[in-house]
Amino acid sequence: MRQQKIKTNGIELNVAIAGEGPPVLLLHGFPDTHTVWREQIDALSDAGYRVIAPDLRGYGASEAPPATQDYGIATLRDDIIGLMDALDVEQACLIGHDWGSLIGWYLCMHAPERIQRFAALSVGHPAAYANAGIGQKCKAWYAALFQLPGIAESLLQFGNLMALKPQAADAEQLADWRANFARPGRLTAALNYYRANRHLAADPSYDKIHVPVLGIWSAHDPALTENQMRDSAAYMAAPFRYHRIDGAVGHWLQLEQAEDINQLLTDFCAEALTPSVK
Repeated sequence: MRQQKIKTNGIELNVAIAGEGPPVLLLHGFPDTHTVWREQIDALSDAGYRVIAPDLRGYGASEAPPATQDYGIATLRDDIIGLMDALDVEQACLIGHDWGSLIGWYLCMHAPERIQRFAALSVGHPAAYANAGIGQKCKAWYAALFQLPGIAESLLQFGNLMALKPQAADAEQLADWRANFARPGRLTAALNYYRANRHLAADPSYDKIHVPVLGIWSAHDPALTENQMRDSAAYMAAPFRYHRIDGAVGHWLQLEQAEDINQLLTDFCAEALTPSVK
C-alpha cells in the first residue's frame, strides 16, 4: 500500500492506494481515517481490486479547511468526484461507512454514472434516516451536542477522548483517533460535518437511487436503528439488498466482523465484473 497527496475540489487529500484491477473506493466516517479499512484494503487488493481509501477532508493527513461551511454534503461529494477524476477513475464500486455512507448516497443520487454499485455500512438512505422515527432521534442524541462549538470539543477532548474510548473496536483504532485529534483544529473539522449538515435530517425529500445497493447494519450499533437501513428499499429505483449482522457487533462492523464483511464486499463488487475478470 502506498499513500499519496491528491488535489481535488480546492484541497489536498491524503489517499491510500493498494492493488491493481477494477477500482474500489472506501469512504470512512467519524471519527476515523482511512485506517479503519485496514482489513478491507488487504482483502480487496488481494482479491484483484485497485483499492482507493482517502482520508476525508479534515481527517488524517488531508487538509482541514477552517470554515464550517467547507464541510457541506455537496462539497464532500465533490471531493470524491474530483478524486476520481484525478485518478482517471471513470466508474468505481463504492463502499462507505458512517459519514462515508452518507456521502456515498449523495454520490449515487447526483453522479450515478460514476458508481457501479454501492455498499452502505451502518447508514441508510438519508430519507429513510429522516423518517426513522423517535428511536433514531434518541440514538442520535450526540448530534445535538456536536452542534455546540467549544463545548463539544471540550467534552470529547477531556481525558484523552475518554468519552469515545468505550466505542473503539480495538486499541489500534483508539490510538488512531487520539493521534488525529491531537492536532490543532482536527476535532473541530470532524464536528463540522455535523454542524454544516444539520438540516439534512429535517428534509425527507430526496432523489431515488438508480445504482445497485447493498445495505449492511449490525444489531448492536449504538447510534443507528435497523429501520433506517432496512427501509432504504423504499427509496430505490435499482436493486437493494439488506444484510443484518447479528451478535455482539457494534458500529465498527468492518473491524469487529472483518472476515464476514470482507466476503460480503468482495462478492458484491465481483457482481459488477465480467466473467473474464472474475
